[in-house]
Amino acid sequence: MIPYDIPAIATALNERAQSRPIGRLQAIRKDMKHFSRRPGKTIFSGQTIREDWAFHHGGRAELQFNIGKDGGQYGGPRSIRYGVAFSFETSQTLPSLDVLKNKMPLFDDFLKLYADEYERVGISMWHHEKGMPPIEHRPGPIDRRLARDGVFAFLGKHQLADALDYEEILDTFDFLLPLYEYVESGGGLQPRIVTADAGFLFLAGCPPKPSKTKAFLANSELEVALRHNELQASLHDRLGEAAVGKSNVGVEIRSGCGTRIDVVTRNGDSYWFFEIKTAHSPRACIREAIGQLLEYSFWPGAQEAARLVIVGESPLDSEAEEYLNRLRERFDIPVYYEQLSLQGEATPVGVDQAVPDELNPSGTA
Repeated sequence: MIPYDIPAIATALNERAQSRPIGRLQAIRKDMKHFSRRPGKTIFSGQTIREDWAFHHGGRAELQFNIGKDGGQYGGPRSIRYGVAFSFETSQTLPSLDVLKNKMPLFDDFLKLYADEYERVGISMWHHEKGMPPIEHRPGPIDRRLARDGVFAFLGKHQLADALDYEEILDTFDFLLPLYEYVESGGGLQPRIVTADAGFLFLAGCPPKPSKTKAFLANSELEVALRHNELQASLHDRLGEAAVGKSNVGVEIRSGCGTRIDVVTRNGDSYWFFEIKTAHSPRACIREAIGQLLEYSFWPGAQEAARLVIVGESPLDSEAEEYLNRLRERFDIPVYYEQLSLQGEATPVGVDQAVPDELNPSGTA
């Protein structure tokens, strides 16, 4: 293999992709866009392969599968980027950016659902303008201010050019294919990822998370991410030590609908779901968490929970308490709120309300 040779890499990916989902990309495009014939047989074509980059055949006005040289031109190690991109650059074949701008809300909707899942497998986002180094950040919706001529917005991964793993690139393309299909179908397909059909799976424990102190994170984003990690680890430990036992507490549990639950406790065949929020008021925490908890418990294919617990750092006020009482009494939704503080001598979460007596080995309340 010749490292840093984009045409050679694109050709190799075309050959290796034939038996994979991404290998059907042109057939998918034909069916989805109602073309009279398949526009090609391969991901990349001679029309879309250049010396420094390549995008999928027909992808100029689409969310494009893209590979390219990355890093070396800015003083870093020579690497290859691979993933999907919006190339906000007008040309003869794309005289207006409106077609791409109109697809951004669908991209954003999908990322709101699955940003954590993408981050979990090492996918990140970055953008850059001509002549400027890329700015990398966590997966998420695209800032509307970036939808201007000359900006390149990317979702994917990097690999060192001299140690390229083609199968990993194709794995990533396969993983991103449902995002492409959702965006390019105009939202006509369900927003699902490859693992969405996998069922609920409880696993005890709290594996250490990778550090999120990378320089590309904005200060506010970094603060929220690290705070969430601290709260999650603390909640796991307090539930395990004070109430249910470590073998009955797990974090980042697969929900069965393509997402992960922050913390889950188990009692036989019964489960309680905990969703942690870092907002500054209980109302904001409830607003952010309740939709997720309902989806975790009631979406088709999910595991129904016996109790849904919103966890925040602020104490519950009377109005928020009345609201949750109303949801429980009028709609029979088993939703509760728990305060978790990392400061001082806080009562361990789960001892007073969040864990029933039958899950409390010590029998204390």
